Amino acid sequence: MSLHRLIYASRPFGFDAGVLAGILITARAHNARNDITGALICRSDIYLQLLEGPGDAVHATFDRIKQDDRHVEVKTLHDAPSGERIFGRWAMRHDPFTSWMWTRQELQDGAVQGASALEAQAIFTRIASQPD
Repeated sequence: MSLHRLIYASRPFGFDAGVLAGILITARAHNARNDITGALICRSDIYLQLLEGPGDAVHATFDRIKQDDRHVEVKTLHDAPSGERIFGRWAMRHDPFTSWMWTRQELQDGAVQGASALEAQAIFTRIASQPD
């Protein structure tokens, strides 16, 4: 099996605790069935998610996310084969507020549009190194 990693950012639409809980429950069940692991960083102004697993499964999951009306302005930050998983133990790790990688002002000023694949991966590598 070849491993693939995809990182995207989107702006939440209708964000609240109930919506987030629903996303996490669905993602964890779906991902466990499809050998996908990853992490989700969420705030009221951004979703930043890493998906890793078999390429077909990762892309099918991302296609569903792009059609989900809870996500607007979806932008792919990284989409490439990978040698190993960063989040092998988590069907979907949730990082609610500890990863303030960009301020609200930086997001408004275009931080996502200017983010490199290496910068996005570094955010998730840091999260993976923290205790759950």
